[in-house]
Amino acid sequence: MQAAADGRIATSELDALFEKAVRSTIAELEATGSPVITDGEQRKPSFATYPIHGLETLSGDGVVIPFADGHTRQLPVITAGPFRYQTHADSYLRAAQRVATRPVKQAVISASALSLLYPADGIDGYPRDAFVDEAEADIRGCLEAGAYNVQIDFTEGRLSLKLDPSGGLLRSFVDLNNSVLDRFSADERKRIGVHTCPGGDQDSTHSADVDYAGLLPLLFELHAGAFYIELAGEQDPEAVLETVGALLRPDQRVFAGVTDPIDPEVETPEQVRDRVLLAANHIPPAQLGTTDDCGFSPFADDGSTARETAFAKIRARVQGTELAAEQLAA
Repeated sequence: MQAAADGRIATSELDALFEKAVRSTIAELEATGSPVITDGEQRKPSFATYPIHGLETLSGDGVVIPFADGHTRQLPVITAGPFRYQTHADSYLRAAQRVATRPVKQAVISASALSLLYPADGIDGYPRDAFVDEAEADIRGCLEAGAYNVQIDFTEGRLSLKLDPSGGLLRSFVDLNNSVLDRFSADERKRIGVHTCPGGDQDSTHSADVDYAGLLPLLFELHAGAFYIELAGEQDPEAVLETVGALLRPDQRVFAGVTDPIDPEVETPEQVRDRVLLAANHIPPAQLGTTDDCGFSPFADDGSTARETAFAKIRARVQGTELAAEQLAA
């Protein structure tokens, strides 16, 4: 990681290390018993910036995202159009599928997150909603490549309420993402989900102090078939579940976060079981799944969580979910 950051490693050597990391991650994820896996996003520079990595029309003085521990991340700004993804997510998916023996879920970044890269004063001849075409292509390429499902990362949803407490920015984000989702059929949308969390970089959040109650009503207006919701790290998860249960439509599923990547303590299967059973009090079991609250290392330079800890938490999630399923079926 350090050699890559310093430019002291050849591209071919770096690619070989990425390939090794992906193979290792997939093997370890399959060993947890998880019925659906990912590639761990090993090749991405970050969950958010993979489409623009290498783009020449960028400036470094974009939106600054402050985290609770005091560190920040600054997004770049697009300086000229037209905009084209430099990398589409199906390239990561296809590489993973060559190794995986189980179905693979693929994460993509939302159109709304990339819209934060658009300059406030605009670009002549290049409207802000031009991100829609590329966002659609990113999702469609994954579906056509055989992704089990596609997860749209929407961590900026909760953050938007911190940037604009009026909710206007969040509404614009939802409308922009729906303009992408509406390009897919009802059957396709069943395989498309949206992830929300308050961030999880270097074991710190950017918007955990924002009440979920401000986000959830608009979140469930997104025309997606599934919602992956951070929950284990919440101070009052039952209050969140009550709201989610009231908003959930019959054609939607909720994957409740039952492990907290920010907490260094590994959950036990019994803790996970109890979190699932709590969720099942508010969400019909047929519409309920489990997930991790957030990525364990959403940026490539984030080494705050050991791989051993991540896989231990995932094993607990799988085992605890099985325990809950047995109890719910009894």
